[in-house]
Amino acid sequence: MRRLPAVSGSFYESDSSQLKERILWSFLHPIGPGSLPNVGSQQRKTQFFIVPHAGYIYSGPVAAHSYFQLASEGKPDLIIILGPDHNGLGSVASVWPQGEWLTPLGEVQVDSKAVEFLLDNSDVLAPDERAHIYEHSIEVQLPFIQYFFGSFKFVPISVTLQLPETSEKIADVIDLYIKESGKDVVVISSSDLNHYDPYDITNKKDEMVIEKILSMDYKGLYDVIVSKDVTVCGYSPIMVSMILASKRGKKANVLKHANSGDTSGDKSAVVGYLAANFN
Repeated sequence: MRRLPAVSGSFYESDSSQLKERILWSFLHPIGPGSLPNVGSQQRKTQFFIVPHAGYIYSGPVAAHSYFQLASEGKPDLIIILGPDHNGLGSVASVWPQGEWLTPLGEVQVDSKAVEFLLDNSDVLAPDERAHIYEHSIEVQLPFIQYFFGSFKFVPISVTLQLPETSEKIADVIDLYIKESGKDVVVISSSDLNHYDPYDITNKKDEMVIEKILSMDYKGLYDVIVSKDVTVCGYSPIMVSMILASKRGKKANVLKHANSGDTSGDKSAVVGYLAANFN
């Protein structure tokens, strides 16, 4: 099965040369890291990342901080990308089972053997393409990774039921796969933070979320999002990385926090973006 891009030409450029220029722009932007990484020059110490997923002109410079770290540590055997199901079309947690995902930079292969293991050992994951066809949260991560690694294998998981219990079960089966496969696996949690409040309010709401991430309190994260009306869209993917990191004694690190007002200049109704890792 070949998955065609849904947001090429809107969230990012559809022309491959222009897309590469946009990714470079993201790294060199004042909000970005300021330079490109030396690919594969460090030993892997970071398996788990939080990355935003808006249009590149808004969130690309923040996302570049996570990809700077990932690229610096080299190409992993497998990348698992978890994103929210914005359209509500899928199962509790939907895995694209096999085939390729196409972007302007080429094809990315779904690791069908890894998918088979995850499905066989989970009661929440299901093979379901519907959640992925129009969803952008996973798709927009791929060109950043392709820019540095070219081809790579990945598993896309779109989460509809974003509860702590669901996140625990997803984390458990990913943890089992990492242990039993012995592979170098990286997990990317795709999420934006608070949506469409004024600049200062969004920053305050984001800070409540970031505090829970830094304290590694995934249930507290969920409680803050629900009780304080913080419109984080991918909180289950974030919880999954927090749980996996906790199992390994890792701590959260904020690489960059900004919002669309910082990149677009319009601070009337902004979206928050976080780049973070766990090591």
